[in-house]
Amino acid sequence: MPQLLAAFGCGLLFGAGLLISGMTQPDKVLGFLDIFGAWDATLAFVMAGAVIVTSVGFALARRRGAPMLATKLQWPTRNDIDAPLLTGAALFGIGWGLVGLCPGPAIVNLASLGLPVIVFVVAMAVGMLGVDLWPQRASARVAASAVSTADG
Repeated sequence: MPQLLAAFGCGLLFGAGLLISGMTQPDKVLGFLDIFGAWDATLAFVMAGAVIVTSVGFALARRRGAPMLATKLQWPTRNDIDAPLLTGAALFGIGWGLVGLCPGPAIVNLASLGLPVIVFVVAMAVGMLGVDLWPQRASARVAASAVSTADG
């Protein structure tokens, strides 16, 4: 239960930060991406602030040694750049550039009950499910072709 409350608190703080910074407004994000038009640098300042806060947080977590609500720290172990990473980054960037929303602000904007936001979140959820199911389908195909090859 403490982990659930901590996760809720972190999500609430993140959502409040998005609201206060204006990053839930797609026009702000699209204004940042419009470098040859009416460029809005607000997002650059928000990102710089986030990088500073995150860097301090990671430094403190590394010094701590053990987390308060888990048995061990879980640091990323991979640092390679592969096709799924590049594809995911490209799809994220295309979606972000077309709509001005990414997952966090989209979920915060669900409170508005606006149809475009609902459609975006549903499409995002379908995409996430598809990514989860894709490796299962691919491995099932490989297994099926291995069985048919062994029989023939």
